[in-house]
Amino acid sequence: MSGIPPAAPLPSLDAMISRLRLKQLRLLSVLADHGSLIKAADQLSITQPGASKALAEVEAALGATLFVRTNKGLAPTDIGHLVIRYARLIQTDIGHLREEMQGMLEGHGGRLALGVIMGAVPLLSDALTRLLELRPALSVEIVEDTSARLLRLLEQGRLDVAICRTSISQQPQLYDSVDIHDETLAVIANVAHPLADRSSLELEDLAASRWVVYSANMPMRLSLEREFHQAGLRFPLQLLETTSAFTTLSLLQKNPRIVALVSTEVAAFCTRFGMTCVLPLRLRSRSEPYQLVTRHGSSLSPAATLFMREFPAYEARMPDVDTDAAARP
Repeated sequence: MSGIPPAAPLPSLDAMISRLRLKQLRLLSVLADHGSLIKAADQLSITQPGASKALAEVEAALGATLFVRTNKGLAPTDIGHLVIRYARLIQTDIGHLREEMQGMLEGHGGRLALGVIMGAVPLLSDALTRLLELRPALSVEIVEDTSARLLRLLEQGRLDVAICRTSISQQPQLYDSVDIHDETLAVIANVAHPLADRSSLELEDLAASRWVVYSANMPMRLSLEREFHQAGLRFPLQLLETTSAFTTLSLLQKNPRIVALVSTEVAAFCTRFGMTCVLPLRLRSRSEPYQLVTRHGSSLSPAATLFMREFPAYEARMPDVDTDAAARP
């Protein structure tokens, strides 16, 4: 069920921005919850004619029908569902804005949104632990995902900083980045893996194993594919693809024959607590370095600046930044 005829032109972005109001977006959220103009108007403390007029105005501003009448009340159209999702995101962002303002007015706190690829989680954790000693009231959101997804979130302004790689992007000029860590790789498995007691292994010994890997075209996955190619082996077809460290560990715990390719930092963390073992396989390929990435030209909050300065490679590029000033609330 579409809310706009296929040939109808949409209003320009400037036109949408100039006509939309936050109260209208709030109405869409409440209307989606209740399916009734009367109930929505009551919750928002406005009249039903006022709610009806506001809905008509937002539909005119967007050039689309957002709700249709059914025997159960008002139901969102396909475009209506899309607009409601973004309306709720905008309300969430306003909530985050208020949270950060409140923290600044109280002389502490603030909010930081960080992205990280799985292999760099220990690196981020170390830097964040040090930062929280300086800003104990700081509120932090951490998103673990692929580089491609994290870069999109940076573009949308939903992350302040990400530890990932810009090489996967077709528009690396959209980002400012600095190499902060050379990644090396290891193969881990359940401590009960049949080959765990071997003193050395060749890739051929694991060629028939089921591997936990990143999705296609990700740097770590490409490194493993190169290893198989250089060894003259066929790359495994039965793969388990995930970006989650927890999922990787869970799979290894459930099946002693599964192996996973991870960064040496993740491997060290897992083996330290007896969750896995590192198989004695020497990998020749090196993955690409981790990068500290921000949107090109974006201004950084004091908290984001402090976080980035926890990395020596970034610190070396920013000799003129007043760290004492950045640390002050």
